[in-house]
Amino acid sequence: MLSRRERHGAGRLLVRTVAVPDPGDLLERIPQPDVVAWVHHGAGLAGWGEAVRVTLPAGEDRFTAGEKWLRSVFDAADVDDQVRVRGSGPVAFGTFTFDASSDGSVLIVPRVILGRDGLGRAWLTSVTEPGKDAAAGWPQPVNELAAPADLRWHDGSLPGPLWEQAVAQAVAAIKAGHLRKVVLARDVFASAADQIDARILVRRLAARYPDCFTFACDGMIGATPELLVRRAGREVSALVLGGTLPRGGDPAEDLALGEELLASAKNNEEHAYAVDSIREALEPLCEALDVDARPSLLKFPNLQHLGTRVRGTLAGGGPPRSALALAAAVHPPAAVCGTPAGTALELIRELEQMDRERYAGPVGWVDADGNGEWGIALRCGQLSGRTARLFAGCGIVAGSEPTAELAETLVKLQPMRGALEG
Repeated sequence: MLSRRERHGAGRLLVRTVAVPDPGDLLERIPQPDVVAWVHHGAGLAGWGEAVRVTLPAGEDRFTAGEKWLRSVFDAADVDDQVRVRGSGPVAFGTFTFDASSDGSVLIVPRVILGRDGLGRAWLTSVTEPGKDAAAGWPQPVNELAAPADLRWHDGSLPGPLWEQAVAQAVAAIKAGHLRKVVLARDVFASAADQIDARILVRRLAARYPDCFTFACDGMIGATPELLVRRAGREVSALVLGGTLPRGGDPAEDLALGEELLASAKNNEEHAYAVDSIREALEPLCEALDVDARPSLLKFPNLQHLGTRVRGTLAGGGPPRSALALAAAVHPPAAVCGTPAGTALELIRELEQMDRERYAGPVGWVDADGNGEWGIALRCGQLSGRTARLFAGCGIVAGSEPTAELAETLVKLQPMRGALEG
């Protein structure tokens, strides 16, 4: 149940956004560990502190409940926005559970947000309540952060061999005609000697994976390659991924692996299901929707994927749906669930033997105008004190091989493992 404070917001918020000089690396100016962030090629938003937050109970209506709560907070705010761009004024960061049966979806309006758009514009937003002191002003770079030490690793719900058995069961179900695709995930745990500081992880991820969207919200940290949905006015876009191979050890091997991926029937089938699910969700909401005719090759430092870009214009006739409402409309996409979604979800619950919590759920931000960006929480981990729970998953179709799928999870775990290990 929501508390009275959560049901009715935190009272009237005082929000002030001013233009500031380019701060450079946003993530180097976060003065405390409770970071929220969404950064891509150095542009985006990074903040700290909590002016107000809500933790939403399980249920199919968790997005609707979150948006209703957020609307009450935004509508009551006293806003002085001297910049007026996407991401200025009051902004909420969120991370939502993958499964509607899971508790723990969160929306946070931070006390301070630094924004940078990559075009030379930067801004600082402060959020306070009447009668309370404003947060500290212009933050100075924080140079020394303690890296995780004395890491110990252990299996999560299913050790590798048992997870391979689960993949084999999923392939059997697909071949029997029960479904066409299912995404299976696994988790591993790391424990450190002291509390893990999220700031050093997001810095490392942003530096090593600039083409990904580095995110942080309520201890959920990662660098996702997949843009679930972006809204800018009435324009909407997405980047759909599906189908994966590692990078090569040299240019010739890398080229050969890329050509293999583009020609792979198994990977193209997996990708097509992911694209179809986004198209089917967005088409009814748009007056025009353009989907790339064929996937292209997207290369990241450790992996290469098949990718399809989607662009559209939201239908008129009233205020457009917010970025959060659009994220709710497309979740769960086939890229992280399967096809058909209901059957795939039942099989995930049966075979994974774990609660994904916020892994593979929407993560991102939305401003008071409804603009925002939401990704899929992938290549990520959930921090809790000295512990980090890391996740990775693979799309399973009829041609999947359990050993190869397990190997793929190890590669997908590497970004977060590397961020923890140094």
